[in-house]
Amino acid sequence: MKENYFNLYYKLVAVVCFFVAISFTQRVHAQAFEITPSYGYQFGAKLNYGGNYIKFNDSDQYGVTVGFETLNELMVEVSYIHNGSEALIKDYFISPIESRLADLSADWILIGGNRYFGNSDKVKPFFGGNLGMVILSSSNENPLLTNRSYSETKFAFSFKGGVNIMFNEVVGLNLQANLMMPVDYGGFYVYGGSGGISTGAGANSTIALFGFSGGFVFRIE
Repeated sequence: MKENYFNLYYKLVAVVCFFVAISFTQRVHAQAFEITPSYGYQFGAKLNYGGNYIKFNDSDQYGVTVGFETLNELMVEVSYIHNGSEALIKDYFISPIESRLADLSADWILIGGNRYFGNSDKVKPFFGGNLGMVILSSSNENPLLTNRSYSETKFAFSFKGGVNIMFNEVVGLNLQANLMMPVDYGGFYVYGGSGGISTGAGANSTIALFGFSGGFVFRIE
């Protein structure tokens, strides 16, 4: 397990170093620099295993994206997004009636690209994709179901699409939809007795989390 975490962090550091190197080499050619703080809504998800399930409630999300233009209308970006949800479980052996399991926190760190379309400087549709990691952790666990917390880091990727509506050359309104997916995310599995929250083979799958957000974009050319 520790070796897997080390490999994960080494790969992440390599990606970050690559991004930093690209940013320095492209600095001279960059045409614009953008900062986009945002706040939005994250839809819940349901993870089925057998006749049981673990459900994550809807929640809010907030984050910030920093990007710079490397080619015409192509942005290279780094994003941080946070969302917190409540996990519920229904399991024949542990909780035959749907019960609250724990609060779940997700911190996404993503690096990717964003492409603007169209010829207008005022209304700028875009589509983008990102790779990175998500740090998952639990808190306020239900003592009737578990006696220890959950914490895990997973590779993740995401897609987004939306539009920037510019009020002037510097400030605009950002509206977008997000689809975020942890890679090989097993969710929660609760062992009885003295066990705790852990990813279990019976619930091993990837889920997609959909949300939308809005905010302001600040563009410096």
